[in-house]
Amino acid sequence: MKNRILIILSLILSISIVKAQNEPLNILLFTADDLGYEASGTFGRDIPDLTPNLDKFAHEGVRFEQAHTNTPICMPSRSIMATGLYGVSSGMMGFMHMKKKVPTTMQTFQDNGYLTGILGKVNHSTPDMKFEWDFVHDYGELGAGRSPSKYAAFSAEFFERCKAENKPFYFMVNSHDPHRPFFDPEKKMKKGEEHPSKLYSPDEVEVPGYLPDIAQVRYELACYYNSVRRLDDTFNAVIKALRKAGLYENTMIVFLSDNGSAFPFAKANAYVASTKTPFYIHHPSMKAGHKDDVHMVAEVDLFATFLDATGIKIKEETDGKSLMPLIKGKKQKGWDYHFGEIDYKIGGKATPMRSVDNKRFRYIFNPWHMTGYRYANSNEGDILKTIENNEEYSACHNWAEFYRHRAPEELYDVVNDPDATNNLIDDPRYQRELLELQKVLRNWMVDKKDPALVMFDNRTDAQKVTELWQNEFPAKRSLMPEAQLEEIRQKAELKKKKRNAEKQKKKH
Repeated sequence: MKNRILIILSLILSISIVKAQNEPLNILLFTADDLGYEASGTFGRDIPDLTPNLDKFAHEGVRFEQAHTNTPICMPSRSIMATGLYGVSSGMMGFMHMKKKVPTTMQTFQDNGYLTGILGKVNHSTPDMKFEWDFVHDYGELGAGRSPSKYAAFSAEFFERCKAENKPFYFMVNSHDPHRPFFDPEKKMKKGEEHPSKLYSPDEVEVPGYLPDIAQVRYELACYYNSVRRLDDTFNAVIKALRKAGLYENTMIVFLSDNGSAFPFAKANAYVASTKTPFYIHHPSMKAGHKDDVHMVAEVDLFATFLDATGIKIKEETDGKSLMPLIKGKKQKGWDYHFGEIDYKIGGKATPMRSVDNKRFRYIFNPWHMTGYRYANSNEGDILKTIENNEEYSACHNWAEFYRHRAPEELYDVVNDPDATNNLIDDPRYQRELLELQKVLRNWMVDKKDPALVMFDNRTDAQKVTELWQNEFPAKRSLMPEAQLEEIRQKAELKKKKRNAEKQKKKH
């Protein structure tokens, strides 16, 4: 009797596997917003129980330890995920939508009979302004993008719709955690926002080497950890909904962050802390429990991977390559370098940066440094202000000054100095490594027709670089489609009318 039961169970399992293999593969792409790699348990950090669900998922699947984003800023990073093209290839070199028509993941899957769904970060994750998702819920409906239960409920609704229509899905789930503002238990919560399942105090944080260990940093890191924990809660809630719908086994699940944490020297910069990301994949044909620390992979590889995994073909080529052989535990040549690109932040002038690294060294080119530009972005919190305005932090003033102005070129030993504290650019012991990376970067810039190439070739002439930056580098608006420019004009007009109305009100 026992043998008969085992045989029946084995047959049922075999039938289920065959059925799953014959059905189209679903794709679930889950992104974190501003999650630094140093906040992940898979990188050996000493942070108590911060991402338990993500850690479990990573260890059960395939985790890439040499994984990076290519443009570590929200919208341009997500454009690369959607197109498999670097910003210099697609023209989306900042917070701009698609002007030059190129294939996207969502349009390609929709054209091939997939239901397309998205939760959160809709504007930033939809390069083509004309594209219409089949299922959409954004910030306000998701508790300011910070409600695990709402993410779970909408995910369950989407999965049931897919089953009812008997269609596979491409589902992009974008948590707004741990983006600023971080969760501070002492402050009023946003509408619909939920408490993280665990809170952290300043004495529990681990201060990364690229930040000074001062009270303000520890306070902001503690609030950041709270948001990271809630991201983990959200991921767990969505995966539970997928399992409950019975779709887990036939779904390729990818987790990564769009960029590093929202702190100085991380997000919107060109360092390891800016680009390195937790990158975990589950696939029916994966080598379960595999840790790949050999191949340098990146977000630019996602589109090619999804096409390979589903068997869908497109005529156009992507800049990325399929990760499928690596997911199955194989080794391949040609994954030796990672390329980073920054052109426009959310505001201000162009701050072009380029980087290239192998598994030992990272080279960074900062043409904006030569123009006298003072760097700033929206990820500083109150850290820079606290240091720059208080003499008691005079020991940190050089740190702050370097953040504001940098050097034209930087070279770091990413194995021994991942926090980029010792610039080796002038060290004669590393000139061979420097020349190699400069050559590799230049070849990439030539291949991609990078508009920063001419600045790179004139990098010893600051005046020439400044002229090129001012007169030759693509203007932000020149890269935007007319629909986006019209949207900007309308918003400006509404803002102007509101100001005039307020002035009139004050007069009366």
